[in-house]
Amino acid sequence: MTATKIAFPIRIPFVEELGLELHGFGDGKAELRVDLAEAHLNSWEVAHGGVLMTMLDVAMAHAARSVHQHDPSQGRGVATIEMKTTFMRPAQGELRAFGKLLHRTATMAFCEGSVFDDAGQLCAQATGTFKYLRALPTPRGDIKHQRAAAQKES
Repeated sequence: MTATKIAFPIRIPFVEELGLELHGFGDGKAELRVDLAEAHLNSWEVAHGGVLMTMLDVAMAHAARSVHQHDPSQGRGVATIEMKTTFMRPAQGELRAFGKLLHRTATMAFCEGSVFDDAGQLCAQATGTFKYLRALPTPRGDIKHQRAAAQKES
């Protein structure tokens, strides 16, 4: 894994809007970072729990997804099936989220994630279960495929 900013393997508009950056992706691991801005804060002026949960979810999903990054026959998508989050302390400054794939089957991935503040203190931790998907059926009966990072909408 690398510590420099790298491109996300797929485009996720919500993640872009939050300003999350991918700094590691491979071998069942992922690292995300964000430098908190006012839009990320709650009324206590610390990171909103939703920011931490999103970082954990995305870090774990990317850890699960990373094992298929070199196999084009495998779907790059995962869907969160369940996630349990524990908040330890308020998060401030630049946050780093680490995701790790613990176990996988052909269709499921079991992961853990942690978020640390810029002082290296553990702020939140999670476990999650993810389902590997090649495409997503919609209520209309059609199929939606994920867009690669390079395929931005105009």
